[in-house]
Amino acid sequence: MIKKTVLILTALLAATAGAEQQIDSQLQNSAENVAPAFHNEVKERALPALNYVNQPPMVPHSVKNYQVTKNTNQCLNCHSVEASRVTGATRISPTHFMDREGNFVGGTASPRRYFCLQCHVSQSDVDPIVPNEFKPMKGYGE
Repeated sequence: MIKKTVLILTALLAATAGAEQQIDSQLQNSAENVAPAFHNEVKERALPALNYVNQPPMVPHSVKNYQVTKNTNQCLNCHSVEASRVTGATRISPTHFMDREGNFVGGTASPRRYFCLQCHVSQSDVDPIVPNEFKPMKGYGE
C-alpha cells in the first residue's frame, strides 16, 4: 500500500513538473514577454520635469540594493527632515507625515507613505516597454 502511494505521488510530482515547464516555455515565448531594459540605470542626474499635478518625483540616482522594509528605510538616511539639512538631499514632503484625513501624525513618516519605492521610481534611459501616447499636461514636462 505504501509503495503504491509513493509511486502515485512520484508520478504526480513528475507530471506537475512537466506541466510547469510547459507553462514556463509558453510564457517565455509569448508576444507580451518583453524583458525590461533596466541595465541602463542612471547613476546621478538632475530631477526631470513633472508631467502632471502631484506626480511623485522620480529618483535621480540609483536605488539598486536599497533596503526599504517595515524595519529599515535607507531613503530616510538622506531624505529625512534632519538628514536633509546635512546631506543637501531633497527633504521628504510634509504630506508624508499626514494620515488619510490630512491630519499630521507626528515626527515619523505615515505608514502609507513610508515605502518610498512604491511611488518614486528610479530614472532609466530606456525605451518604453509598452508604447503609449501620453502627453504631459500643459505647463508640465517641458
